[in-house]
Amino acid sequence: MHGTAAIFFSLVSLLIGLVAGMVMHRSDYCVASMFRDALLFGDTFLLRALCLQVVCTMLLFELLRRCGLLPLYPFPMLAAPSLANLIGGALFGFGMVLAGGCVVGTLYKMGAGSIPSCAAFIGLIVGSGFYAEIHPQWLTFSRATALGSAITLPRLLHLDPTMAIAAVAVPASFLLWRWHRHHDWERPTEVRGYLQPWRTAMVLAFLGALSYLLLGIPMGISTTYAKLAARLETLLVPAHAAHLAYFRTEAIHVFFPPAGVLLRGGAGPAFDAVWFIQAPLVAGIVVGSALSAVRLGEFAPRFGVPTRQLLTALVGGIVMGLAARMVPGCNIWHLMGGLPVLALSSLLFVVGLLPGTWLGGRLLIRILQGKHPPLACKRLS
Repeated sequence: MHGTAAIFFSLVSLLIGLVAGMVMHRSDYCVASMFRDALLFGDTFLLRALCLQVVCTMLLFELLRRCGLLPLYPFPMLAAPSLANLIGGALFGFGMVLAGGCVVGTLYKMGAGSIPSCAAFIGLIVGSGFYAEIHPQWLTFSRATALGSAITLPRLLHLDPTMAIAAVAVPASFLLWRWHRHHDWERPTEVRGYLQPWRTAMVLAFLGALSYLLLGIPMGISTTYAKLAARLETLLVPAHAAHLAYFRTEAIHVFFPPAGVLLRGGAGPAFDAVWFIQAPLVAGIVVGSALSAVRLGEFAPRFGVPTRQLLTALVGGIVMGLAARMVPGCNIWHLMGGLPVLALSSLLFVVGLLPGTWLGGRLLIRILQGKHPPLACKRLS
């Protein structure tokens, strides 16, 4: 991808990232907190917002598909289900709790001045680079434990996607309405600039649909960490980096008709389509959150963070970066891209995420020797 197309894709991704970073910071929309709080403390307030986002994204994707606006459906980067998705999901959940945030939570909190999130960001790059060392063996395992060739649940059941989406969205909508009737959507607060999570969920659903419509791909960022690792290794140990098969693979090679461009790229150091789509999104989330924090007077990096907390965030980032490549894909890719189309790999990822998050939370409690994990994602704590 070169020239005008690269500029267009980069600008769209940057804009999406800026808006996402701003709204996620203002509501502390943290996926790690959502699952951790629900599993350890029975607090489902944030998780309800995620359910709303998934259902809205599901309906928006299906509407766009029915209108003929999603020629790449399901998106080619969605792989067939495998036990690798289950194991990777568990490791990802474990890592994101130790890191204090998922791949996106790490970015928006880093933009707001969080030093532990900077450590987690470094860990994500390290973990992604480590995966390149075991890629051939893991790929063999993933293929050996494949659970069929169907990409989505509708294809597995030979159903029209609209029927399958309706079967999920209709009962889910009744549950969402029940939460609305019981006033479970909003948390009373006088914090200046606070955005209720359900509003952020709606914005993110719209941004995800916009990304799929204009860029041909749902929101995702974890391959960028692998590309950064590849660039560092190419700079420091070029012979070794050139030897690694993972940095030579193409995660995507497909023509996107609306833009008339070939989407082609992978985890290697090249400035390809993956870079022009994901890197500006990463930068936008960080900058958007930073702008929001400065605007609210909350940008205040604290460098006196305990070493134990920094090391925990670093290790969590490493585990999370490794797991994101093993799945492959991060929580934003599966929860906001794969789950709305009922991708089987994403469903397995979520199943694995649950025990991994619980175990990570229990370990974090012991590491920090407190009654509860630090609620770093909550401005209201």
